[in-house]
Amino acid sequence: MDILNVASKGAKKTKIMYFANLSHKLLEKYLDEAVGLGFIYSDDDSYEVTKKGRTFLEKYNVFSSRYSKVGVEFQRMQLEREDLERLCTPMRSMTQRIAVGRRRKK
Repeated sequence: MDILNVASKGAKKTKIMYFANLSHKLLEKYLDEAVGLGFIYSDDDSYEVTKKGRTFLEKYNVFSSRYSKVGVEFQRMQLEREDLERLCTPMRSMTQRIAVGRRRKK
């Protein structure tokens, strides 16, 4: 994603490597992959995002936003489940605590 974002305005390898925080080896690997997928093309030393690459970026941003919201909702549901499970503790243990508390007061 970082590579595509940087290359969306046109960029040379050095700029992409810097903004995507990649080593030269990883940059070469990912650039080859992105070119092979048709997401970017190379014009001499500069890289540009293709129409397919822009479409991917747009769809990925929508997906990423929705995925993040689902993650937050899932965490909320887990907390609600834990609350429900706590409410389902056997009454015996609650009764024992009350009984012990009454004995101490006497």
